[in-house]
Amino acid sequence: MNQRAPACADGLPSALPRPDGELAQLKAIWETPRGWRFFKSVNNTNIGLLYIGTALLFFLLAGILGLLIRLQLAVPDNTLLGPAAYNQVFTMHGTVMMFLFAIPVVEAIAVYLLPGMLGARDLPFPRLSAYAYWAYAFGGLAFFCTLFVGLSPDGGWFMYPPLTGTKYSPGMNADFWLLGIGFIEISAIAGAIELIVGILFTRAPGMTLSRMPVYAWAMLVVGVMIVFAFPAIIASTALLEMERAFDWPFFIAERGGDPLLWQHLFWFFGHPEVYIIFLPAAGMVSTMIPTIAGQPLVGRSMVIAALVGVGFFSFALWAHHMFTAGLGLMSMSFVSVASMAVAVPTSIQVFAWIATLWRGTIRINAPALFLLGFMFIFVLGGLTGVMVAVLPFDWQVHDTYFIVAHFHYVLIGGMVFPVFAAMYYWLPLVNGNLLSERLARWIFGLMFGGFNIAFFPMHLTGLLGMPRRVYTYGAEQGWGLLNMVSTVGAFLFAGGVLLFIVDAVRALRRPAGDAGNPWRASTLEWLPSEDYATRSIPQVDSADPLWDRPALMEEVEAGRHWLPGTATGLRETIATSPIAARPRYLMVLPGDSWWPLVAAAGTAGFFLLLTMKLHVVAWLCGLTAIAGVLAWLWQSDQPPPQATARVSDRLWLPVNATGPASQSWWATLIMLVVDAMVFASFLFAFIHLSMRLDICPPAGAALPQPLWPLLSSGLLAAGSLLIAWARRAVTAQASQRGLRIAVAAAAVCATAAFAAEWHGQVQAGLAPSSQAWSATVAAMLSYQGLHVLLLLLIAPYLLARSWSGRLGAASRATIDNCALIWHYTTLQGLVFAAAVNWLPRLMG
Repeated sequence: MNQRAPACADGLPSALPRPDGELAQLKAIWETPRGWRFFKSVNNTNIGLLYIGTALLFFLLAGILGLLIRLQLAVPDNTLLGPAAYNQVFTMHGTVMMFLFAIPVVEAIAVYLLPGMLGARDLPFPRLSAYAYWAYAFGGLAFFCTLFVGLSPDGGWFMYPPLTGTKYSPGMNADFWLLGIGFIEISAIAGAIELIVGILFTRAPGMTLSRMPVYAWAMLVVGVMIVFAFPAIIASTALLEMERAFDWPFFIAERGGDPLLWQHLFWFFGHPEVYIIFLPAAGMVSTMIPTIAGQPLVGRSMVIAALVGVGFFSFALWAHHMFTAGLGLMSMSFVSVASMAVAVPTSIQVFAWIATLWRGTIRINAPALFLLGFMFIFVLGGLTGVMVAVLPFDWQVHDTYFIVAHFHYVLIGGMVFPVFAAMYYWLPLVNGNLLSERLARWIFGLMFGGFNIAFFPMHLTGLLGMPRRVYTYGAEQGWGLLNMVSTVGAFLFAGGVLLFIVDAVRALRRPAGDAGNPWRASTLEWLPSEDYATRSIPQVDSADPLWDRPALMEEVEAGRHWLPGTATGLRETIATSPIAARPRYLMVLPGDSWWPLVAAAGTAGFFLLLTMKLHVVAWLCGLTAIAGVLAWLWQSDQPPPQATARVSDRLWLPVNATGPASQSWWATLIMLVVDAMVFASFLFAFIHLSMRLDICPPAGAALPQPLWPLLSSGLLAAGSLLIAWARRAVTAQASQRGLRIAVAAAAVCATAAFAAEWHGQVQAGLAPSSQAWSATVAAMLSYQGLHVLLLLLIAPYLLARSWSGRLGAASRATIDNCALIWHYTTLQGLVFAAAVNWLPRLMG
């Protein structure tokens, strides 16, 4: 089969007349459910719009909390909010802005835009996108409602121990943050997996990496950053919750713990998060500015390299927030240098934007206004960022309102203004209507002026010594006038946002029309589209396809490109090679389903009800979530309806793929990288606390006899060998009876391996409540036990699919992916045994 995708004589993949009824069939297959059944939809446009709307709702709610903060600080000795209420409002403002708006909104926009921008019919895992959204919506709304019953967290959005330990926060407030945010971040990781695989494997034929839109590059870098950064916050929240629930003293200094351990793990997530928020905005800016200027992006390859560079440097900056924590001059100097170095790739992007505008003819419209405002604000925020990277200066302004000002200039300037520009720019895709240009000038003036009036004076209040996180101050401090100015500016900014909402509602309520290409843009999302995306998947020959091929819109709509209809009678898109974007196989996509919503509701209920100590109901929700996921997976991995399918006049492709060629295999692999990073965070905690000890293991702890870890390791290896044999048996179409025996035996080996490791630790006197070192061992052992429990769910699932005839050579993705999970569990168990049982002996 020729994988170079030959075109027809006129240069187009499909030039023959399209059969009658082809378009009607395509519409019927992709039609959005009506009425209450809309909520089972998994189409990226529907989920993306729900996602964006929910994120903007949290932006408004967090903004209201911000206005309450400004009202409280407007005058000295104010009594509008008491200290307890202020701490909850302050904590929820930061938490909602960072975790429920900033990260979700960039993923939401990507879910909505990327398939069209890449020329795909949808992302490869539509149900995963739906699950990620519903988990975020249910969990986020329930978490926000804790504010109304006095149960919202009050330890700051960073939740530093020991303030958030049971000694100083004995109620459930901190638990809602820990379990709620940890769970919501799982949703963000699910979205990242979807985006990475979608960008690499569903680009239109011909869209090589060098031709891929800069926005897609930004989201690819961000997806990889989420995979490596977010597990640290999941691990840290798990450790603190275990400390609160089981009295395992990870962060209690009196029992060998270290409060700085939390800061290391939190900021390993927290500082890359700043760039995880900024880079998607930068990608949107790099997409909009060439359109506004009417010129290709200057230095396009350098901008892409800069995106990768920012992502790389961001992981060296976590201690940027710990300059006053006493880490040592060498460590702090290294991070200080990295904090300055990250400004270089960021500056490359800014200069490229300026050069593009300089070369072109700028049309001052609504998106242009917000982009120009963004560049002014973000550059100023970047300059103050370089200032706080200088150690002596940071020591002076750390934990003052100077940092608050810098933080908001970077995040609001670097993300909110580009998001508003994006809403003006891409809203016509929703229903064909533009927002008002006349109102846009008022909205921009209020937001830009209000923002600078609100936050620029905070630089001065910080330099005058006003600390962060105080709920009031005395008149004698001399901060009253500056705080009043900031409060006035905050309300001006809010007025601009309110006016934008009025205009957006007006535009969305107008009758839908044809979006066309109102900005004369060059990217593929402006192709005519319906629920099924484009009529045919375009052949891409340049980085600016709509500029370089003016007839592309008409050709795609006429069905003259790839996959002009449906080849199998199901939802489909073309899977292409990761680098050259050559067609590889026809990817059959799942249809609408209630199961992602059911699974998300059960997952949210489990975490939130567990926090409230309603254990029976919580576990019922957990079982519902498991049942929803199993039902969802049971419908997947079906034998393809046909072996090959025609995607153009001259090219037939295989239907679906197996093993490392399939999208599900890569998604599983990325998920296991996330899993490994969570375990690595636990391992870091173990090593960090071990290095603080004079003697390892400490007094009161002991290492197990070597027999038990050796036995455990051998059993784990045996289980993996059995699963590898079972996978080969499916490939060779061998006896299903032998496969079932191998799977059952592997489950027995995994259980026995964990029992042996557990017995060895208990026999050695493992007492995690006595000192932190033992607590880290217990945490890693518990995490390994969680994986063994997962294997005990996987084994009967594989057996059930085998008995039902759903496990065979034509439908083997299930066992391929389960084998990856099994082998990873074995590897993690071996690393645990080596680290806990042998590393202390070697060090001793």
